[in-house]
Order: sequence, then structure tokens, then C-alpha cells
Amino acid sequence: MTPEQLTKAKSLGFSDRQIAHLTGLSDDEIRAQREKLGLVPSYRLVDTCAAEFEAYTPYYYSTYDRGDDEVTPSDKKKVMILGGGPNRIGQGIEFDYCCVHAAFALKEDGFETLMVNSNPETVSTDYDTSDKLFFEPLTLEDVLHIYQREKCWGAIAQFGGQTPLNLALGLQKNGVNIIGTTPQSIEIAEDRKLFAAMLDKLGILQPQNGLATNEVEALAVSKRIGYPVLVRPSFVLGGRAMQIVYSDAELQHYMRFAVEASPERPVLVDKFLEDATEVDVDCIADVGHHENADDATIVIGGMLEHIEFAGVHSGDAAMVLPPHTLSKNVIDTIRKHTHAMARELRVTGLMNVQYAVKDEVVYVLEVNPRASRTVPFVSKAIGVPLAKLAAKVMAGMKLKELGFTEEVWPKYWAVKESVFPFNKFHGQDILLSPEMRSTGEVMGIDENLGVAYAKSQMAANSPLPLSGTVFLSVNDRDKSKVVEVAKQFADLGFNLVSTSGTANVLEQAGLKVQRLFKLDEGRPNALDLLKNREIQLVINTPSGATPRADEVKIRTTAVYTSTPIMTTISSAKAAVQGIAALKERGYDVQTIQEYH
Repeated sequence: MTPEQLTKAKSLGFSDRQIAHLTGLSDDEIRAQREKLGLVPSYRLVDTCAAEFEAYTPYYYSTYDRGDDEVTPSDKKKVMILGGGPNRIGQGIEFDYCCVHAAFALKEDGFETLMVNSNPETVSTDYDTSDKLFFEPLTLEDVLHIYQREKCWGAIAQFGGQTPLNLALGLQKNGVNIIGTTPQSIEIAEDRKLFAAMLDKLGILQPQNGLATNEVEALAVSKRIGYPVLVRPSFVLGGRAMQIVYSDAELQHYMRFAVEASPERPVLVDKFLEDATEVDVDCIADVGHHENADDATIVIGGMLEHIEFAGVHSGDAAMVLPPHTLSKNVIDTIRKHTHAMARELRVTGLMNVQYAVKDEVVYVLEVNPRASRTVPFVSKAIGVPLAKLAAKVMAGMKLKELGFTEEVWPKYWAVKESVFPFNKFHGQDILLSPEMRSTGEVMGIDENLGVAYAKSQMAANSPLPLSGTVFLSVNDRDKSKVVEVAKQFADLGFNLVSTSGTANVLEQAGLKVQRLFKLDEGRPNALDLLKNREIQLVINTPSGATPRADEVKIRTTAVYTSTPIMTTISSAKAAVQGIAALKERGYDVQTIQEYH
């Protein structure tokens, strides 16, 4: 390309990557050509007062049009915070909370804060959150320009989720000081082989797994470890394209149509632990500030036990803090493993670990040396601003100086429930899976676990009924477990209705149940009763990997009629516990500050 062509391409908005792709060169070569020509963007101020008054809001965008650069220089020590980028399902707004807290914390400590984000719908891009806001895409090219133009001291990639994390190594190679946990440690946690080697060294178990770059390799791995397996692409956020697979045919379909596998982007195949309990742990550490890792302070912010079984994405699962069914032995093991991994990865700031517990054995599913989407929930539940403290730790302070060295174990229960947009997507099945679908979350707090769960359901717009009729239809695996739940509902005065298979099991156990026709057998069926508002609660667990059309219709009709629906036996148990607690003791309301 001639210098004139390159200049024109940049002023028309082509990125270095697009130009590199079109010319067969690398991004770095294009950047080098540009820098040689002195071809860098200038930054203009957005006029937030529409020329009526002079605008003082430091809110910038870049342009290659020749003209004045309106960035005002300052000699303060500057820290750049990389935001989460565009909002989409799977990229939680929780990451934005962390970025905002980081800006507030660093301002308190005398730094000038620069926010880089491209999402107008967030608090991090409010003009008064940081000292300067750059409204730019989160790409290596754009972030480097700002870093070099502003002569920053450091950059934070830990708070915006996966998007900035994927930039960390490239930024570091180009001279950016990534503060906090090093990009090398992040790589160990993200790279399958390095991660497995670290767990072996520490003597920590993980489910059997393997990597596959094509269909043949995927089948070989699943043959070795046995079905069901959890398959997913590497380096994604929100569990995109993650699936639980039960047979060769399903696996072949997944490898052909769901992902583009290659040696650079292998597919991860893990043994899926059925009926395991999943636990999310958020911790904060200052290991990077100590020569000897044993001198460091590592504090677990919170352990969240999922109500749904393992396999539901942690952004979608209902969770309880502190754990409600785990034994002391399991909790101690989780604590020990978390501390060991934080030391090994030399974590400076936040770290999130996901565990699965099956038959008292603890397995590590994954480790993220960054803020996770549960950080805001945990911070509010324990009354400690973890993201703020983490930002101060990343900028050089130790946890002892900040006065946070002891784990907080609340004397009440905090239940996290997710909010879903299913009523906006007609005909879309509401089953939860490893792929994230929620668009928000709520919290229920109470001294009684049942009441805390009931409060979380009220907040998520599906309050639990105190009387009426429960419809039960469960798959064969759950038939033995449904009797206990149905009996509890009957004891609370609910009427039971069911289709033939589940009704047989309930009648054999001596329960009174009204039989309904299946949808294609006749009427009245479950849809009729739902539409007439004659069913107050639905318990419907899916049969197999591809749910039957009847089930989907029942679940979606429950959503449209605002009828509470439970799709796992564990959530049905939580519901009956919640109803019993509400009927027995009612509930009162306190502010979160009163709990603290």
C-alpha cells in the first residue's frame, strides 16, 4: 500500500486488522508502517452541551481527520481501566460494576483514571465515573493508541470479563504495564495443558478431559472418558456454544455444525459429572507483592453453592451463600485448594474458581484469575467492596494495609436468582444449559433459608404460591425423587395434577393425584389448565437431550401465563421449602445495611 492509500483507508475507518487481512500482512507490520508515517489518530472532545455552553466533560473519541487533538495533558499518575465492551447476553453488566468500583477506588488513592469502553448503556461510560472517558472499541490497536498518547503508568484488564483478558498478552508485548495478576498467570489458567500441569503439581483433581481439533479426535476422547461429556470451544465468555452431549451422533453433529475447530482453537471435552453440586468461589489475594507466596494474604470473599445441579452456567444458576448442604470437610478442601491455586498463580487482585462436588469428592472445573460475575453479589452479601479493594491491591497496596484479612461468614442466607427474558422470545424453550441466557439477577436475604429463597423468587417476578394446584411431570431419572417433593406439597394443602407416567409413581406411593391427558391424547390437558389459571406451580424436568415438543409447549405456556416453573428436582425442593417457611413464619423486610 502506498502512504496515500494507507492514510485514506485509516480516515475511512478501516482497522489495522482489516488492512492486514486485505494486504496479506500482519497487524504489527501495518502498525509499524503507520507509526513510521506518523499516522496516528487525534482525540476529539464530545460536546456534551451541544455548543450551548462550554463543555468540560472529558469524553473523547478518536479520528484520523487532520485537526487539533483536544486531550488535555496532565502530569498525574494514570491508570487505564478496560471495560467489558458491548452488552450482550453472556457479557454480564456485573463486570461494569467492577470497572466503576476500580475507577472510584483509584481516584481515592490519587490516580488519574481513564476508562476505555464502547458501550453507551453502562455506568462506566457515564461522564462523571472516571477522570477521562475514551469511547473506543476494545481492540489492541485502539487501546495502545490511548495508552501511548496518555503516557499511562498501568492498565487493568481484570475487571471487564473475557474481552480485555484476551488483549492482555498482546498489550504486554507492546510495552503496556498490566497491573495485577500477570498475563502469564492468566495464560496458565486459560491454556488447558498448562492448567492441567498446575493441578497435577498441586495434587488437585479435575474431571477427566481431553482436547480435540476435529471430529475423529473428539470421538476418541469421549470413548476414553465415557458419556455424558461437556463440550465447548476454548476462550469464550458466557458459555457460548457449550453443550452437554450424550451420544456419538450428538457429538458428531456438534463438531460439524456448532464449532469451527482447529489446532489454534481446539474444542475442550470434559467428563460431565451428573448430579454433582457446583460451587463458585470468589477470592482476593496480594501474592504478587510478596517475594515468598506464603507471606501473602489470601481471603475468600464468598462460597456460593448452586441450587441447580452442575451443568447450568454460573450466570444462570440460583445460588446460596454460605453453602447450605456441603460438609465441613468439603468446605475445608475447597478453601485449601483455592489458597493453593492463588499462591501458584501469584494472584494480585481477584480470582474466581468453579468446583463440582460429587460424593464428597471435590473437582476443579475452571479458574479465572479475574473479577467474575458473582463479585457484586458477594460484595453486597458480605458487606465488603471486593472490586474496590482489588483495584487498590493491583495498584500496589497489601490486604493487611487495607484491613481485610479475615473471611466473612454471614449469619444469614443470601440467595442469588437470575432473571430471564423468556417472555420476549416466543416459542424459545426455557431450559437452562451451560450457555448463559440470563439478563439480570436479584437477591433474597433472610435468617431462614426457605424465606430467603422465596424472597428471591418474588424479586425475579415469579412469586411462590401459598395454595392451589401443582402440575408434576418428570423424566424417568427423576421419578424416584419426585415422590418426596409431591408428598411435601400435599402436606402443605396443595392439589396434585399429573400426566400418566408421573401419576402412576405418585399413586403407588399413596398420594391422591388428578390425571391429565397428554397434549395429543385429549382434553383437559396441562395447557388448558395453565391458560385458565388453574395451575399455580409447574414442576417439569426435561426428558433427554432433545426435549419433546409437548414439554416445550408446557414450559413456554407457563412463562406466558406467569406461572412459576421449576425444571430441576433441586429447584422444586427449594420451592417447597420456601412455601413451607412462608406459611409458617411469613417474612419481614430489612435493608441490606441493617443486615451488615
